[in-house]
Amino acid sequence: DPGFGPLLMFGMGGVFVEVLNDVVFRVHPLTDIDAEEMLRQIRGYPLLTGARGGRPVDLDKLALVMLRLSKLVTDFPQIDQIDINPLIAGADSCELAAVDARIILHPQPS
Repeated sequence: DPGFGPLLMFGMGGVFVEVLNDVVFRVHPLTDIDAEEMLRQIRGYPLLTGARGGRPVDLDKLALVMLRLSKLVTDFPQIDQIDINPLIAGADSCELAAVDARIILHPQPS
């Protein structure tokens, strides 16, 4: 965001974003408290914690991914955008995978 600087968006993806607009934003750089709050603030949070008998997601590992993305933007200010969609998370920390990702760099001056 030109006014605030880098932002991190988190949501469940798919119809949760497209129809329900269930996303949260934080200004970069993220703290561990920011990452935990982001996870809890989406309306789909109960799905992450195992609603209706589902397996809960490893929330600590998911928060760590968000913190590492924030650090990546700090370490490489030439990054303009990162889009990871989907990021599939499971109950075990080994069950976390970025299926598709795109990184866009700021244009270089001629």
